[in-house]
Amino acid sequence: MSYALAILLQEDPTAAQAAAATGIAAAILVVYFAILALAIVSMWKIFTKAGEPGWAAIVPIYNFIVLLKIAGKPAWWVVLMLIPFVNIVIAAIICISLAKNFGKSTAYGLGLFFLGIIFGPMLAFGDARYQPQPQG
Repeated sequence: MSYALAILLQEDPTAAQAAAATGIAAAILVVYFAILALAIVSMWKIFTKAGEPGWAAIVPIYNFIVLLKIAGKPAWWVVLMLIPFVNIVIAAIICISLAKNFGKSTAYGLGLFFLGIIFGPMLAFGDARYQPQPQG
């Protein structure tokens, strides 16, 4: 068990232990919000590259509908995202279609699916241009 967890599980922590636990929690929150901000900014940039409004990236459900439009998939696929296990396959398909519509490979789409926090900003801030592919 880690030292920080041991501190949190004690009944009567000293002031130094409480301060350490608070510092750890604050550091985790800072990292969490930094990753969240990166994801929002990346999605905003991807939306604007595709000619969609950037603000749509921060509106729940609507952002997914816009993402489906950019990926060239029908909007009713939102319903498929509510089905357990099916949603994982649909998300992978959407990532691959999104990558292809930005001129990237299937491997890049899988990178978006598995390592979105890395490949998303690369797509958003890289030189990729939105080129919708015919669906078939």
